[in-house]
Formats: sequence, structure tokens, C-alpha cells
Amino acid sequence: MRRLVLAGGITFAADQLSKLGVIHLVGLRERGEVDVIDPLLNFRWAENRGVNFGLLSNDAELTRWALIALALAISAWVVMWVRREAMGRWAEISAGLLVGGALGNVVDRLAYGYVADFLNMSCCGIENPFSFNIADIAIFAGAIGLVLFAGKPSGKGRPTRRKTP
Repeated sequence: MRRLVLAGGITFAADQLSKLGVIHLVGLRERGEVDVIDPLLNFRWAENRGVNFGLLSNDAELTRWALIALALAISAWVVMWVRREAMGRWAEISAGLLVGGALGNVVDRLAYGYVADFLNMSCCGIENPFSFNIADIAIFAGAIGLVLFAGKPSGKGRPTRRKTP
């Protein structure tokens, strides 16, 4: 459980600090875009009022509160699941990534009314029109990690081998 809290805290802090940096230090909201390593990595300002890729953003206020409630419910469920099951290190870290990322996006929705997205990656002549953030990466990585690592024993309660004379 300690790993979940640590991974979640680091993820949440990295997400919020990166957003504060690009919003206030870089002034990305006003500038719109900054080429970092063009075209591979760019900062492109986006206000996501829906779910992934702006889906369900028509009734933004209703969607905002529904997504806050959903993120909090899923986060609470994941924490209870990890507490109840004997999960291994990587499953706990994955859960922390998912919860930390979800809470980072919840804070955005509460503070701004939208999720602040700013990372954009394009390659090989294909222009990616979508932006994302560190929380989005963590949620995706955490979900994949839980699929891969949940259900594997943590090593606690493993029967000890008897030594034969």
C-alpha cells in the first residue's frame, strides 16, 4: 500500500508542477504553442472539457461534474482493491500511477473547469492534432500495469520450504 501512495503522490506532484510550469512560467495558455523538439515534442495548449480527445464535451458543466465523480469513484475502488488483495510491487505502483493521474485531472477540473493538456507529439509527416498531459500518461500506464500485474502474488504469505535432513 505504501508503494501506491508514493507512486500516486509523485505522479500527482509531477502532473501539477508540469501544468503550473507551462501555464505560468512558459505562458502557454497565451502563446498557444511552443516547439520543443519539433516535430517530435511540442507544447500545444488544449482545454479538455470532455473525456479523451474532447469526447462528450457538449454539455461541459454536467460532463465536468460527472467525470469528477467517476474519477473519484474509480480511484477509491482501486485503493480498496489494492488494500484487500495481496498485490505485488508492480501492481501497487501501477495503481498509484492511475490514482495519482486521475486525481491530477480532478484538480484541473475543479480549479479550471477543464483538464489542461499541453504535450503534443508528431512524427514522420503525420501531424497529431491532440494534446495530453502527464496525468493522462500515468492513467494509461497504470491501467496497462494493472492488467499485466494484478492478481500476481506479492510474496506475502507464501509457504516456506521445509528443509529435508
